[in-house]
Amino acid sequence: MGQRTNDVFSEKLVNRSAKELKLGQHARVIWFTGLPCSGKTTLALELEKELFNRDFLCQVLDGDNVRSGINSNLGFSNIDRLENIRRIAEVSKLFVSAGVITINAFVSPTNEIRNLAREIIGNDDFIEIFLNPSLAACEQRDVKGMYKQARAGQISDFTGVNSPFEIPAQPFLEIHTDIEDVETSVQKILDNILPVLLLESRNA
Repeated sequence: MGQRTNDVFSEKLVNRSAKELKLGQHARVIWFTGLPCSGKTTLALELEKELFNRDFLCQVLDGDNVRSGINSNLGFSNIDRLENIRRIAEVSKLFVSAGVITINAFVSPTNEIRNLAREIIGNDDFIEIFLNPSLAACEQRDVKGMYKQARAGQISDFTGVNSPFEIPAQPFLEIHTDIEDVETSVQKILDNILPVLLLESRNA
């Protein structure tokens, strides 16, 4: 009964293609993954600005605006991390259905977690960008001292210290943010994703 009700509701919505045409863009989820302090949120915010300046409508999701709201009841155990990403993926899917480009910045440390997000969102709508600086570079950038606390045993389940990070097998892009600065990194992303995001009618 519930599924049937949802189907009827979905049929009454303005469809995604019409919304994308209105916005002049293909909606996608751009998913930044990498160790803590690898530059995910920094690049996500800069990318949003650059896309906004090119008349794309985007929404950034990261730990600050998600864990303070819809996921405020979750911790960092494996089960909670999985549920955290599941909810984020479901929200992202809703944004995509509205024609909005969603830029996500989450550690999402395991293949299981990232595959869950990809499955929910849909492979064709999921653009995975792996930020891959050295662990030492991440620790040097850590102004909050989280790595130091984790090594001292004050933080448990901290990715990169006492919880593993599994390297993505085939990301859409891999960026070494300890070698490439923010401007170079954002330009590299733009060069690769603009053809994917740009609706053909803009060039008509």
